Amino acid sequence: MGCFQCCIAFLFFIVSQRTAPGLITEQLMKEFDVNAVFIGFLTSIQFFAYAGLQIPIGIFSDRYGPNYFLIFGTLLTGVGTLLYSIAPNEWLLICARLLVGVGDAAIWVNLVLILSQWFKVNEFVQLLAFAGMSGSLGFLMASVPFSASIDLLGWRIPFLITGCLLCICGILLYIVLVKKPRQMESYLQKEIKSGDCPSSNKEKTVVILRRLFSNRQAWATFLCHFGVVETYVGFIGSWAVPYGMTRSGVSQLIMVGLIGAIIGAPLTGWITGRIHSIKRPYVIVHIFTVCSWLIFFLFNGEPPFVLLVILFFIIGYCSGASALTFAVVRQSFPIKEVGVVSGFANTGGFLSAVLLPIIFGNVLDHYHGSIEMGIIMDLSFQLFFLYLNFLV
Repeated sequence: MGCFQCCIAFLFFIVSQRTAPGLITEQLMKEFDVNAVFIGFLTSIQFFAYAGLQIPIGIFSDRYGPNYFLIFGTLLTGVGTLLYSIAPNEWLLICARLLVGVGDAAIWVNLVLILSQWFKVNEFVQLLAFAGMSGSLGFLMASVPFSASIDLLGWRIPFLITGCLLCICGILLYIVLVKKPRQMESYLQKEIKSGDCPSSNKEKTVVILRRLFSNRQAWATFLCHFGVVETYVGFIGSWAVPYGMTRSGVSQLIMVGLIGAIIGAPLTGWITGRIHSIKRPYVIVHIFTVCSWLIFFLFNGEPPFVLLVILFFIIGYCSGASALTFAVVRQSFPIKEVGVVSGFANTGGFLSAVLLPIIFGNVLDHYHGSIEMGIIMDLSFQLFFLYLNFLV
């Protein structure tokens, strides 16, 4: 459990760094004399590095083990954050965010793989849920405490402190995963006896990718994760302002959704343990998401405020509960393929977070901000993803 506690701590800080740079856009533009195009590029380079490396890292983690990749990813994220905090020019800013993106890409897939190797399925689901909650708390930290610390200390010191903490977490992970690996060795010996351990004969990458892209269940997890994440991020990213609310009102609704996301992962994980089923809660999460958008549609995009708050909470809850995607992967695939399939599924969630707000924004512009058209899109997406759940 020492490993898990350490993982939870560093995941909290790493996730906060995905959105924290957005808090200092004005400071960067003023200090480095750059325009909005550069800021957009600075943000995208981190996320594209993250997305592009998910499947390759999954393959290498399955082949060589997740421990060193997790340690390296944590240290690289810490070093990148440190460089970001002391960057004297825009070029070092770009290099720093690229390092953060590469390091961050190695985190979630390897965390899922380590937990799947160290713990039984029921324990894995519970711990994965708490890991998801830690990630949601990281987003919360980036929105309130981190913003307050920037106002108090300037933007460089908070990033410097976070970078140091991430480097310390990397050292702690090395101690837990490499210096004291007795629990892992004991588990692997059992796996070798049971025949579930990865074969010493390493498959060619082309063979692995061909099997991955032709597997119906792998695509189902990719698209289901895509569907649950995109509704939450897409709504917040594209619809909150067109909905006609003030900035203060929007921030309050986003906070309600974030609270739902924090609760969603551990509560759903607890439910799966009580009923000894992963698929049923996973399907129900999608049903609730569909019903939420159906209610939006029935009210022509303008439900009463109290109902709007409830809907935001449910959508956020379902987004947090989407961590069950990786529990489905663990249950449906052999240990030797958990890393690459987890990376593939995580790519789906990430792509939705990047692409769908852009698509929805264009649709809203085309229909002159019609919220109803966006709801029709999301509802059709969710009906499709709900159908995919029955393939998982």
